[in-house]
Amino acid sequence: MDPQLEKQFVTQLEANQNIVHKICRLYTHDQESHNDLFQEITIQLFKAYPKFRGDSKFTTWMYRVALNTAITLYRKSKRRIKTQDYDNVMFKIASTDYDDTIEEQLKLMYSAIRQLNDIDKALVFLYLEDKPYSEISETLGITEVNARVKMNRVKGKLKDLLKV
Repeated sequence: MDPQLEKQFVTQLEANQNIVHKICRLYTHDQESHNDLFQEITIQLFKAYPKFRGDSKFTTWMYRVALNTAITLYRKSKRRIKTQDYDNVMFKIASTDYDDTIEEQLKLMYSAIRQLNDIDKALVFLYLEDKPYSEISETLGITEVNARVKMNRVKGKLKDLLKV
């Protein structure tokens, strides 16, 4: 990769790494798995960055790659997630500490979200990130109307799950 392009990528990733951490939190249950998934998403983003055309915002593209990577690995997690050795990657990302000790309500919400199917998890994540339905539909590859209908149904599912 061109050094200038690599520098742009690292700058963008460092500025938006919380997106990846949030996705990792949705699809993992412990810190080691979180770290492994973060690493794998970072590698996939790095590999895909030269093909990023800028047709959408960097964060929209980042959501799509990160969610696709997480969903793919989550589905394969019946086995162990395979990751590449971080030391073999040419760049180093300054990682901010991710506080896993969050209040009880947030833990309950994440627990309920984990019970949803993969697409519904991604939908809730983007909704909680205050993404407009137009961006949610673009990221997930569904129509805007479908995104709204699915979100209303998911809200009902989450209310039921949180009543238990």
